[in-house]
Amino acid sequence: DKDDVEKIGLVKFDFLGLRTLTTLDRAVNYINQSRQSIESTAETIADQSQPSFSLAALPLDDELTYALMRKGNAVGIFQFESRGMVDLLQKAKPDRFEDIIALVALYRPGPMDLIPEFIDRKHGRKTIEYLDPRLEPILGPTYGIMIYQEQVMQIAQVIGGYSLGSADLLRRAMGKKKVEEMAQQRDIFVTGAVDNDLSKDKATELFGLMEKFAGYGFNKSHAAAYALIAFQTAYLKAHYPAEFMAACLSADMDDTDKVHIFVEDSIANGLTILAPDINQSEYRFVPIDSKTTRFGLGAVQGTGESAVSSIIAVREQTGAFIDLFDFCHRVDRRIANRRVMESLIRVGAFDTINPNRASLMASVGLAIEAAEQRSEAVSQAALFAESNDQSHLHLQLIPTEAWSDREKLHQEKIGLGYYFSGHPFETYAPELKRFIRTRLDRLTPQREPQLLAGIIHSIRVQMTRRGRMCVINLDDGHARIEVVVFSEAFDAHRAWLKEDQLLVVEAKVGMRGYGGDDSDELRITAEQLYDLAGIRSRFAKQIRIHCNPSTLSQVASLKTLLAPFSSQAQQSVMATSLPACPVAIVYRTDCASGELELGSDWRVNLHEDLLQSLTTHFKIGNVEIVY
Repeated sequence: DKDDVEKIGLVKFDFLGLRTLTTLDRAVNYINQSRQSIESTAETIADQSQPSFSLAALPLDDELTYALMRKGNAVGIFQFESRGMVDLLQKAKPDRFEDIIALVALYRPGPMDLIPEFIDRKHGRKTIEYLDPRLEPILGPTYGIMIYQEQVMQIAQVIGGYSLGSADLLRRAMGKKKVEEMAQQRDIFVTGAVDNDLSKDKATELFGLMEKFAGYGFNKSHAAAYALIAFQTAYLKAHYPAEFMAACLSADMDDTDKVHIFVEDSIANGLTILAPDINQSEYRFVPIDSKTTRFGLGAVQGTGESAVSSIIAVREQTGAFIDLFDFCHRVDRRIANRRVMESLIRVGAFDTINPNRASLMASVGLAIEAAEQRSEAVSQAALFAESNDQSHLHLQLIPTEAWSDREKLHQEKIGLGYYFSGHPFETYAPELKRFIRTRLDRLTPQREPQLLAGIIHSIRVQMTRRGRMCVINLDDGHARIEVVVFSEAFDAHRAWLKEDQLLVVEAKVGMRGYGGDDSDELRITAEQLYDLAGIRSRFAKQIRIHCNPSTLSQVASLKTLLAPFSSQAQQSVMATSLPACPVAIVYRTDCASGELELGSDWRVNLHEDLLQSLTTHFKIGNVEIVY
């Protein structure tokens, strides 16, 4: 116990282990490796080479670093990654290191109430006033606001005549809020302040302010240490983005959500993340140049460090892999087993060898069997001094139709935990943007319900005091959010609520409230759920089918196409409150055009199957949904 330790005269130290320190160290190593590579290529004379990069030499007035922080470009920035901290950076617009220290100290329950005042004073919207001119050197760096415990101690020393030791005792007394002890300290401070030419009224007022702020004042040395790490991460991101992001990605390879965030942020900042490659990738993410990072095989689910290290060792010893059969023969299949191979194929690590992932996946068993047979043949041949084995040259992959883009993305999600080469939401985005106004990464709390859309990444059902509740992770390629769906809405739509399906939600967006780890996160509660057909039916005014003399004969089959999706047919198979959409035929010739809207009995539900059959029959461009 710290109090017992203190009473017997010992000092208690807390040592905090931070993953960020490992990230910084790895980033510095990447930077120095890049420098050595450039010098080696240029054949620079040793005494003219650049000195090794060091975090200790960073200029704390670097404008590019502060510009990055003012934009809220804070992914990977220590202590500033949360939504609330990003908002604080954008409002406070720090331009000096003292500001970073202050923001670290202020963003906590209690001092958080001072943030608006701090920002207004910093930007000149409010006047900074001091009870006494001697307070300006102490409170000037924080615009006249007491933020740190050290400021309380300095005021006690300069105004109240305390020694530093006595000032520390005052700080402790204020923190413990012991009434009797505080009454004694008040008398001591006021007496000392009066002796130092401050009026009794002002001295009493100043002690009251000190007492108020000392209750939740932060230790400046602690805040400064955190602020320095925050500045270092921001500096590296601003000046060495590829090396820094490679280090961030490598530090969190086991956390697929963090890797996804870093990958998306890298792309948003102009970096290229090269796909996993069995012949190029290392275990960790590695910077290739100032704008390019190579994906690390260790971030592929189902692999593991021992398997990847074994693969890389074989590649370095005997050269690049020629095909899947060559790979299976050369690697240690006890470590790089079938599961590892399938995981690597899913994410495209074999694409540079053969881009047909479906064919590769179908051929894994064949390749393993061929490798085992080949190994036996080589062993037998060695007995008779025969070693010219070329049997693998005649082996062929099992012919298989390539995966569709949707299936390819689904397999990538299985192998990585997220979509990598694209996003299935991109297929729907052009149509949905007509009524979905806000991307998921730009959501803000509002009183009125908002329409949100994304692909269902995952679903979990849990029990609460209010009954069963479903939490859906929704992903639109820009952000991933949690949507709370209560049992009534979930039960009504559970038949189609599945992973990788499009979901449109009418939801209330608010804040979780202060006090917890997620205090600055959004709370999103669903009020209505829609699939694509449902949201189309809600907003579509009409579906138009364009015809001309050459396609007029095809109109005769329209009745057959529409019948299964007519409002009457849909009501007979399912209860739905969605409005059916009117159907119109637009006929156009060189001389004239006309439009005929079909009767109410032929209003339809805008199911994807209907649209596909209509576009197949009348060709793309001749079927139009009018919103």
